[in-house]
Amino acid sequence: MKQDRPPQHLDIGAFTQSQRVIKGRDLLSNYPRLMSEAHGIDPVAVLNWQASGQLRNDGVAGQQDWLHLTADTRLALICQRCLTRVDVAVKVDQQFRFVDSEQSAQEQDEICEEEVLAMNHDLNLADLIEDEVLLALPLIPRHEVCPVAVKMTAADPDFVASPAEQPGPFAALAKLRKLPAA
Repeated sequence: MKQDRPPQHLDIGAFTQSQRVIKGRDLLSNYPRLMSEAHGIDPVAVLNWQASGQLRNDGVAGQQDWLHLTADTRLALICQRCLTRVDVAVKVDQQFRFVDSEQSAQEQDEICEEEVLAMNHDLNLADLIEDEVLLALPLIPRHEVCPVAVKMTAADPDFVASPAEQPGPFAALAKLRKLPAA
């Protein structure tokens, strides 16, 4: 099934039972938190996404509900070396396992490698996609090779250099020690 905007009300149990796949291309302008991270954005920039519901049987706990989420886009960020715009490709490929309660999700999330969430019959998939894209952003965006020379020193031309060498605060005391005793 193809649609543009991710559903804001998705029953995870029903979605995984049906083992459906939904996907779409949504405008980045529909994601305010991503827009606040971006440095200028093309008004027609898109975020491609796909969600698939799966039932997996692990042999111990029986059938478990899983959501496989992928997303990709390009965002304009600020290079932290040269402070100019850098376009960054962002990709998400995340698996979520759903459990009965929030408490169970917190307990299992600490010991499991996969993401564990509480079963939700009204999941906002658009918010989940936005969260995952934000988490996938680089901590320090930068060019491989900056397009401008990076200035490695800072000097203020109006700064007046201090006089040559001023004596330290104990220089006068040192001179007193060298005087002959009377």
